[in-house]
Amino acid sequence: MIRIVVADAHPLVLEGLVRLIEREADMLILGQAQSAQSLLELLERTPCDVLILDIGLPDRNGLELLKDLKALNPNAAVLVLSMYPEERFAVRAFRDGAAGYVTKSAVPGELVSAIRKVSSGRRYVSERLAEELARKLTGADEQPAHAGLSNREYQVFLLLAQGSSTAEIAGKLYLSESTVQTYRRRILNKLGLYNNVQLALYATRYDLIE
Repeated sequence: MIRIVVADAHPLVLEGLVRLIEREADMLILGQAQSAQSLLELLERTPCDVLILDIGLPDRNGLELLKDLKALNPNAAVLVLSMYPEERFAVRAFRDGAAGYVTKSAVPGELVSAIRKVSSGRRYVSERLAEELARKLTGADEQPAHAGLSNREYQVFLLLAQGSSTAEIAGKLYLSESTVQTYRRRILNKLGLYNNVQLALYATRYDLIE
């Protein structure tokens, strides 16, 4: 039996995930969480085989949680479930200890297959992501400047590039506006850019925003 904990910020998504998993005879839901804090508390008393982790938890970014989660429950395989396309966050997720990455647009059968694969100690990647990882591992592609951003900087960078204001980003990420401004200055400096328009053009050039 594969013991599973699911963490997602959205109640409807969480309910749908639970229903999907409960249909599988070899899978058991041990618990659910909608925030990083509740997830950490749950894992302290509920070891699991697979943790399905939403990147967009309200009180802390899922990628930032990965190292803490692995320390708390080292035997659990973390399967990241995200609304973001693979090219935006998957490589970072694997770098920080994830065993798999599935987008929320994936068909239900893909998620079930991914759970079984990571529970057996293997990694789950789509064919498209496998090609991307191969390029990075072989050094075939020169690493772009945004690869040097921290996970939080990268998250702020994408929101700025999409046209979100400092206040909007602060609200979405539960940060102060001054903290967002600090991140913005760091991002511009690391990318060698000067304003939000250049950020948007940079993100578009690398196909990081739609």
